[in-house]
Amino acid sequence: SIREYARQGIQLTTVGFGMGNYNDVLMERLADDGDGFYAYVDTNKEAERLFVDDLTGTLQTIAMDAKVQAVFNPEVVTRFRLIGFENRALEDDEFRDDTVDAGEIGAGHSVTALYEVKLAQQAIGEIAMFHLRWKDPDDHEVHEISRSIATSDLAQSFEQTPPPFRLAVMVAEYAEILRESYWAKQYTLGDLAAELDWVQGSAFENEDVIEFVDLVQRASNLACENGN
Repeated sequence: SIREYARQGIQLTTVGFGMGNYNDVLMERLADDGDGFYAYVDTNKEAERLFVDDLTGTLQTIAMDAKVQAVFNPEVVTRFRLIGFENRALEDDEFRDDTVDAGEIGAGHSVTALYEVKLAQQAIGEIAMFHLRWKDPDDHEVHEISRSIATSDLAQSFEQTPPPFRLAVMVAEYAEILRESYWAKQYTLGDLAAELDWVQGSAFENEDVIEFVDLVQRASNLACENGN
């Protein structure tokens, strides 16, 4: 039923409250099938953010069936992996198949996709070509743009990358540690908490960022108390 309504342009956004018999996986799946998004509310402040501050983005869609395809240059990149989005990945030949369902983006919303890549030694040149494809919600016309990234675009060190990128990487690292990912087994919550010291006194005045830093610190303290 949800998929049928989504085909008619009626999207489903799911919101979770409380714990108990709460089913996080089911809520996310329903939202995925309904071309909407999933949110969890644990405080009055979070409810206000979702239903007041971000309401326009929930109600107004600016891009339908939005897809991103990354084509890596094998002469420069020896291996890569997409972090997250496991349940939203498409096959390569589905990117330009406009009958394949993809994600919707609301007004004011943004989507971040992180790739971990290993470059060949002393490699120079184009790293990857990125293609973005979406439908206009008004006339359903399909649009596509492409952009490339080269080794010359890379920062010399992680500390020299823009703060929003550094923060996104650390949020992903937090998730990797919590899920006990193979790729994060040499990294601890304490290491992450120490890495986030730079956020204090930085340009970030967003309360959500400060809350995230506090959450990591609390998780680190609990891990230390439990000997992990």
